[in-house]
Amino acid sequence: MAYDANNIFARIVRGEIPCHKVYEDADTLAFMDIMPQAEGHVLVIPKVAGEDIHSTPPESLAAAVRTVQKIARAVKQAFGPPGIMIAQLNGAAAGQSVFHLHFHVIPRHAGKDLGIHAARQADPAVLAAHAARVRAALE
Repeated sequence: MAYDANNIFARIVRGEIPCHKVYEDADTLAFMDIMPQAEGHVLVIPKVAGEDIHSTPPESLAAAVRTVQKIARAVKQAFGPPGIMIAQLNGAAAGQSVFHLHFHVIPRHAGKDLGIHAARQADPAVLAAHAARVRAALE
């Protein structure tokens, strides 16, 4: 499959579609998942085009993982979960629905089930408040 430069994450990187941004540097972008599986669910993407872990340049992958670690720490501080789940899906058979490499940073609490992946869109005001909490934890 060829990389689709018009996928939603590529359009977010280009500023064509808004997002609830929590962090950005020269190589990566982190923003709230609009269909979160838990409160505080953040997505981290490299800015370079890459469909999955197989087609993303190693330098971009390394930059994304550094940002994942930074965001995971901030989410843990902001939401206080006892665990953080990091998920990265490759290919439709694995559940990937946007074909731009991305990592899910999801707070986890014992006994609390995750929501269904991409099931329903969250209230934008709630997402904005969650993004503010993560950004505050990054400061």
